[in-house]
Amino acid sequence: MRIEQLRQNLRAVGAKPCHEQRVLRAWLQARALDSGARRQRPDDFLPLGVRTALPTIATELDGLARLRSEHPGRDGSARLLVELADGQTVESVLLPRDGVCVSTQVGCAVGCVFCMTGRDGLLRQLGSAEIVAQVVLARRQRLVRKVVFMGMGEPAHNMDNVLEAIELLGTAGAIGHKNLVFSTVGDRRVFERLPLGTVKPALALSLHTTDGELRARLLPRAPRIDPAELVELGERYARTTGYPIQYQWTLLEGVNDGDVEMERLIELLAGKYAMMNFIPYNTVNGLQFRRPAWQRAAALAGRLQRQGIVTRLRDSAGQDIDGGCGQLRARSL
Repeated sequence: MRIEQLRQNLRAVGAKPCHEQRVLRAWLQARALDSGARRQRPDDFLPLGVRTALPTIATELDGLARLRSEHPGRDGSARLLVELADGQTVESVLLPRDGVCVSTQVGCAVGCVFCMTGRDGLLRQLGSAEIVAQVVLARRQRLVRKVVFMGMGEPAHNMDNVLEAIELLGTAGAIGHKNLVFSTVGDRRVFERLPLGTVKPALALSLHTTDGELRARLLPRAPRIDPAELVELGERYARTTGYPIQYQWTLLEGVNDGDVEMERLIELLAGKYAMMNFIPYNTVNGLQFRRPAWQRAAALAGRLQRQGIVTRLRDSAGQDIDGGCGQLRARSL
């Protein structure tokens, strides 16, 4: 389901634009759909046709994303296996510090060789309402002030639905625009369309290497954009929006954690309005990649910091539960 379809359903039972917004705001805040201001009765602000239809609409919305299982981590995160209305499953992650990471597709077509999600390819797109429903599900469990589109799938391959979800979350959902993070391997359509929206999200770019040939091997079906050009495109967007680009770099021992690679990375990001997220690889059974020692990863992050590049060393949520992206879904299947 898309957000527009939900709006049409409300209009069909007599909702005006103001009624649509009330119902959508209530849903996004994980409240009853007929809730209003304190001591205000639904009869005072919703037409009879809308009030009569709300139980059916609520049931339909609840079915968009149901919690199948929850896997808490020691770091305060929790990986959620979420069942969609057709029985397919995706993963969401409750993040420390009031965030949630949501999926935009069932599977993924990019096929990053170190990622479990892409091993079975793309199964289907998520509708914008299914994407938002993951946020609602998270808000039923804890406070959510940040949404990261960095779960299963490549958001640029489901652009219309993702941008529709971002528009709603950044308006009726009351989430700050810089706290909506569009994560992508890099697609020229992203840099064309994101600046045009009313809600302009922050941007996270999966870089992983400065070597174009190596990147093509690691991300076999990503658009062929040279890393240097990708950084320039990102820089342009960062200066337009006023948000730094968040570069993602999955550290793979012996692949992209060498000294020469780091020197090229320092040169590439020098003076850029950006920050680097180093993410030590989350080990996946059956794949040959290894996670570098934490001391090595910390030394690399420190090296960039000393060169004036803001760098975070992130311990991927779910390490202690083998909950890397796609692993929970794979186990359930």
